[in-house]
Amino acid sequence: MNILIIRFSSIGDIVLTTPVIRCLRSRFPQAKIHYLTKKKFESVLKNNPYIDRIFLLEGDIQPLMLELLKEKYDYVIDLHHNLRTRYVKTLLRQAFNSQVVSYSFPKLNIRKWLLANLKINRMPDKSIVDRYFETVKKLGVTNDGQGLDYFIGSEDEIKKDDLPMSHMLGFAACAIGGQHETKKMPVAMWRELVKSLEFPLVLLGGPEDAAAAEEIRLVDPVKIYNACGKFSLNESANIISRSRFVITHDTGLMHIAAAYKKPIISIWGNTVPEFGMFPYYGYNNLLSNVSPLSHIIQVKKLSCRPCSKIGYKTCPKKHFNCMRKLSVPEIVLKANELMRIDKSVKK
Repeated sequence: MNILIIRFSSIGDIVLTTPVIRCLRSRFPQAKIHYLTKKKFESVLKNNPYIDRIFLLEGDIQPLMLELLKEKYDYVIDLHHNLRTRYVKTLLRQAFNSQVVSYSFPKLNIRKWLLANLKINRMPDKSIVDRYFETVKKLGVTNDGQGLDYFIGSEDEIKKDDLPMSHMLGFAACAIGGQHETKKMPVAMWRELVKSLEFPLVLLGGPEDAAAAEEIRLVDPVKIYNACGKFSLNESANIISRSRFVITHDTGLMHIAAAYKKPIISIWGNTVPEFGMFPYYGYNNLLSNVSPLSHIIQVKKLSCRPCSKIGYKTCPKKHFNCMRKLSVPEIVLKANELMRIDKSVKK
């Protein structure tokens, strides 16, 4: 049996597909499981032991289709469900006289539109992971409840001297980046937050976050280490795995932290957890089976929130109240509580 899974982007969305990969392998141990994604997200999956081959899209899809057509797939699991994935599925079916069976992820776009535009919430109380599993239900694949996976190679493990000596006894990781500005807490609020925390912190993000991180670091250059742009995604994942807990925006590193079963303080701006992208540990929802590891910080009952299911470069209303009205003391209180709990566990 040959199975192709498709999810082109992004980091968090791909990490959220990993339970399906694992459970497909468990259900069909002899199958060849391939994964189609974009080249820039290769590192997210390259060490996953449940995948036999990764196909990478970079530019024109036609050369890639020639390679896919050689594989003679029995099933295509479409966990992205857009025009490009429809094109892939159509060509595969045409090439093999409709013998390729495809299953597509229910995106619930109408329900998302209702929530973002009319503030009418008809979204199910479940993670997007459980909706991914609805896609493979007819194959007899069920969720094993083990949560997300994230695998790195030995070459991605940070060295002893990659972090300051001051952080060797424990630190919290702060993922300050985000794909969209309206999902990121303002630097001034980060500075207020870190000033009130009395334990070592590592700031994580890409090169585009380095300048903002430097502003934050200057609050206390000893307590705060700016790692933005200094490590690869997988090295950053390794830093997260070594942290005591994670403070993060709604971003890919949040889901990587959940894969490592880290306590998470997630900060939400223009998006809302009800879209199904909250930290997932294998069993939890928002209203039922709430995880003790997930701590959601958001401004509730704000009439303009959510303003989109993804995010914007700037606040459409210009006030950015979804972030500016967040309670920094609430984050400080929860962070101090998590550090105390973790210290008691370590002892």
